[in-house]
Amino acid sequence: MTQTENTPPGEPIIELAGLVRDFTVSAPTGRWGRRRRDVVRAVDGVSATIGAGETVGYIGANGAGKSTTIKLITGILTPSSGLVRTCGLMPVPQRRRLARQLGVVFGQRSQLWWDLPLAESLRILAAIHRLPAARFTARRDELVDRLELGEFVDRPVRQLSLGQRMRGEVAAALIHSPRLIVLDEPTVGLDVLSKERLRIFLLEELATHGRTLLLTTHDMDDVERLCRRLLVVDRGRLVYDGDQAGLIARVGAQRVLAVDLTGPTRPLDDVPGTTLVASEADGLRQRLAFTPGRTTAAAVIEAVSRVATVRDLSIAEPDIEDVVRRLYQSSRP
Repeated sequence: MTQTENTPPGEPIIELAGLVRDFTVSAPTGRWGRRRRDVVRAVDGVSATIGAGETVGYIGANGAGKSTTIKLITGILTPSSGLVRTCGLMPVPQRRRLARQLGVVFGQRSQLWWDLPLAESLRILAAIHRLPAARFTARRDELVDRLELGEFVDRPVRQLSLGQRMRGEVAAALIHSPRLIVLDEPTVGLDVLSKERLRIFLLEELATHGRTLLLTTHDMDDVERLCRRLLVVDRGRLVYDGDQAGLIARVGAQRVLAVDLTGPTRPLDDVPGTTLVASEADGLRQRLAFTPGRTTAAAVIEAVSRVATVRDLSIAEPDIEDVVRRLYQSSRP
């Protein structure tokens, strides 16, 4: 069976329609040790379609329903109602066929054998996916090279650092060249260098092989570097579907232009479309906030240049965490 047999050309890689997942939990009533049973809705009517080759960040606060949605997409959980289709397949009844199309990394859980060398884990996973020997060797060598696994690939997993193990987890998830990569908090606990290595690899993998990526994370740098589309979920409901620029525009977040001028200058509080944030060092540095869509950086720079000579400048983008926070506030009653 080839990788493309399960997913006809043009068919969505992920399709969610009115997806609902409820959990029954028990809680004490405070009387005679009795407990009541409550129904908690973790995913509440989510509908979205993700096409082949898209890179999508699925973001939200803790308890928003992100991981539950991932488990529904990958077949770990069954929906209470609604439709979920992944790579053209029903995740639970067709999970064996889906496994050949899917690569998953859960940041807090391992698919590697703890006491075996990483190389042996990759060999076992290749056998599980029934990869031909030549194909496995070529893919293993590619991943070892691009993820820089060579210095520790023959070391038992239990002896690896967190950053090394996470690179091994990614190699394990991609050894069979899946069409869909699902990453659930893949950089949690990693240092800055390990995070950057992983991001660079993923960018290369997506560009080279045209994978589809679904990423859940609390690290907004991951989202900004890897994802062109954002799905924002709040208390189980999808509250935004679009790109980062659209999200920023929706909540009215502002960019800040910092200009360094060649000489002392009066406060620039009359530049059209901007708000003066600060004037420092006798006006040698000034910070102007503006809303994308109402004006542009080029227009602001041009207006400033009419008043003074610009020596240097920089633009600070809105903090994505703050943008999501504002979206939550605007979407809640």
